[in-house]
Amino acid sequence: MIENRELSMDDYVAMLRRRAKLLLIPALLAPLAGFAVSYFFPAKYTSQSAVLVEGQKVPEGMVQSVVTEDLTERIATLEQQVKSESQLRPLVDRLRLVHGLQSPEDVIDDIRLNLHIEAMPTDAQGAPRHKPGQTGSDVPGFFVDYTASNPTLAQQLCNELTSLVLKENLQSRQDAAKGQTDFFSKQVEDAKKNLDDVESKLADFKKRYVGQLPGDEENNLKILMGLNTQLEANAQVLNRAQQDKAYTESLLSQQLSAWNALQSSTNPQTLEKQLELLQTQLVDLEARYTPDHPDVIKTKADIASIKKKLKEIKDAPATPGDTDEKGSATEPPEIRQLRLQVHQYGDVLAAATRDQKRLQEEIATYQGRISLSPAIEQEYNQLIRDDANAQKVYADLLSDKGKSEISLQMEQQAKGEQMRLLNTASLPSDPSFPNRPLFAAGGLGMGLMVGLVLALSLELMDKSIRNEADAEAALQLPLLASLPWVGEKRPAGPGGGRLWGKSRTA
Repeated sequence: MIENRELSMDDYVAMLRRRAKLLLIPALLAPLAGFAVSYFFPAKYTSQSAVLVEGQKVPEGMVQSVVTEDLTERIATLEQQVKSESQLRPLVDRLRLVHGLQSPEDVIDDIRLNLHIEAMPTDAQGAPRHKPGQTGSDVPGFFVDYTASNPTLAQQLCNELTSLVLKENLQSRQDAAKGQTDFFSKQVEDAKKNLDDVESKLADFKKRYVGQLPGDEENNLKILMGLNTQLEANAQVLNRAQQDKAYTESLLSQQLSAWNALQSSTNPQTLEKQLELLQTQLVDLEARYTPDHPDVIKTKADIASIKKKLKEIKDAPATPGDTDEKGSATEPPEIRQLRLQVHQYGDVLAAATRDQKRLQEEIATYQGRISLSPAIEQEYNQLIRDDANAQKVYADLLSDKGKSEISLQMEQQAKGEQMRLLNTASLPSDPSFPNRPLFAAGGLGMGLMVGLVLALSLELMDKSIRNEADAEAALQLPLLASLPWVGEKRPAGPGGGRLWGKSRTA
């Protein structure tokens, strides 16, 4: 090939014509070689089964599915679970797949390498398949492929592994539903205990602070105001009774003095009446004063003096006039009426004093309740909030537990999402590897590549001058004229019918 010039389409066509044999021979021989090489590889047969994923029979708006992860992720999880040693070792032992010097671990590893689960992204028409009311993956199912050196073994293992996938999916869904139900049952039990504890605390609090709860504060204020009014009225009654009693006692004292002046001091009946009067006064004085009080001491001395006189009269000889004097010695009605009034005023004072003490205690109680109301209200509100939260948590968990139980029943009755065997494992008639047409096509490509490389190499090494453009590029001189080939035989090749002449321009 002459360098330092641009090649046209005619130049490339001329190259192809010159090197046609060099291109065709490798292109014809290489596919045959590739096809023959494919027979040196051991044949592998792939069996395939199809599994269809059917949606749950109950709408998801009514019953939530226990499995929420994407179908593609679940397929990958199922593949890993089926490839576990706990699943494959019983299969290897049952089918007696260990032969010769192989170990069970080698057979298990071989099964793992040859098992493939691929998603089925489209339906029969090639369009994505959506389930009504379900979002997420468009995968309606998946394929289970297994490759082995024997077509019957490939079919058998493909069927077994597909059954393992379906069984593992069913078991995992039921386990998930049962685990969810057990979890919510435990949560409901704990929530019920917590609710009982909170309600027990609330009941104890109400019992301990009865009448002091936030709703009772207004009533406590009203009751306190009423008690203060009663206390004031009681104080007035007490003061009035004390005044009346003091006034009556003074009248009685005056009446007794006048009446005693009229009576003989030696009359036994009079002395006994005086003794009773003094003893009554002494009881009243001792109730009001201490034993050291002058009135108490004087009254005791008077009582002792009268007792002494009565003893002297009893020791003296009796006279006819004594009986008449004893019968005629009686107190006037006015004195007896005054004594009754004094006694009544004493009862009124005692009752008023008791009422005063009671009212003061009740007022102190209600004042304490009112002063503790803010702290009690804060604690009470906290217990109310805890009780409301505990009730809400318990109600929510109870609802979730009911839903999980329905989901469990749906799984147990096969109303949830199901994986159904659409096509059983096929018996392969042709090996999946090596793919002999593919080997032949690869040989064709390699042959064309080798032919192109050889042709290009020969063209680069060829320095022949075949046309006017090659002559001008080789001599770097302009072409003046060209002469046709004159002879008995024309040289072969394009442009070979001419003899090129070159001249130097002036």
